[in-house]
Amino acid sequence: MNLILFLAGVFLITFLLGLVLEEIKIPWIFAALLLGLLLSIYNPYNAITSSPSFDFLSKLGMYFLLFIIGFELDIKNLIKQGSFIVKTTAVIIIAETVLGSLLVHYLFGVGWFVSVVVATSFSTVGEAILLPILDEFKLVKTTLGQTILSIGVLDDLIEILVILTVSVMVSKTAGYAHLNIWVNIIILCALFILVFAMHRLHSEIRKVRFGDIHLLFIFVLFTIFLFIGVGQYVESGALGAILAGIALRNMMPHSKMAFVDSEIRTVSYGLFAPIFFLSVGLNTDVLGLINLSDIMLIGLVVIVTAIAKILGSYLVGKPVLGTKKSLVMGVSLMVKLSTSIVVLDLLLESNIISSKLFSVLVAATAIFTLGVPVLLTELIKHWKIGTK
Repeated sequence: MNLILFLAGVFLITFLLGLVLEEIKIPWIFAALLLGLLLSIYNPYNAITSSPSFDFLSKLGMYFLLFIIGFELDIKNLIKQGSFIVKTTAVIIIAETVLGSLLVHYLFGVGWFVSVVVATSFSTVGEAILLPILDEFKLVKTTLGQTILSIGVLDDLIEILVILTVSVMVSKTAGYAHLNIWVNIIILCALFILVFAMHRLHSEIRKVRFGDIHLLFIFVLFTIFLFIGVGQYVESGALGAILAGIALRNMMPHSKMAFVDSEIRTVSYGLFAPIFFLSVGLNTDVLGLINLSDIMLIGLVVIVTAIAKILGSYLVGKPVLGTKKSLVMGVSLMVKLSTSIVVLDLLLESNIISSKLFSVLVAATAIFTLGVPVLLTELIKHWKIGTK
């Protein structure tokens, strides 16, 4: 079997399994991750999944997902958000980072700095998955739904800082003898200068009349690959993808925003994202986790994360939202599969973290992604949240 036929099978299985998952209110993209987990147990197509071509497609999936996050990040709007959103986000992130760092350091023997980076990354919310879940329950336009989504968007700032930190860490371990840390910093600064330059030129760029809408799409792709390409000189392609999204959001004509968002999402989720999630599943050592000690580790990660999210949301949210809605908010914010997976994948590929830690955290992510929709459904039905 060649790569094209293999991908045909992957997309077919993802489609069929995705239909089943959506019936039980689980996002369809999780089907690709499940398929990857199954192939990690027995993979007759190892020659294909370990090929440079497959790895390239997988990385494109990662980059396009990061671009979407950057494109959706409205810093001006976030600044206007109330103190409640900021305080809630801070309490939840700090609580999970502190507890998670202790767990990663003492149970996996990881240094304190890397432990904090891993815990902070894992504490962020998978808003790309959270949105369809809230939409399924008709909560998006409610006060509760808007609060949850605002927190999910606000922690994108944390994600960018983590990506920046990891990018520097990865570049330092990449073995470039001709590059020192100052050259790395200069190239990273060049990415931010590109964002600033495009922002300054936004009025000129908006005057360009893209007669053919497809020509606009070509310009978007040029920008994405430009930022990623510059970033890759110091193993910071992930940061480049996010900054490309931020730059395009600030310079794109408002009348074209919906088109760019729609088309990029179609390309990302319809083509590249399933391949990326498949590769994440393939990198998970499922067989290595089938023992009592690792199951206990996964359970401990789940418990620590749940305590931080739910307790933090309850303590800060109860005075504003009430007990039931603050608990629903805490459960909602446990959804993962954001850039935490990307960060963990970057750290794993650079041998900064072990495959065991990566597999445990991905397994915990899978539990949250499967369990949160089910738990939310029961809570919302029992407490009649959406009808009040």
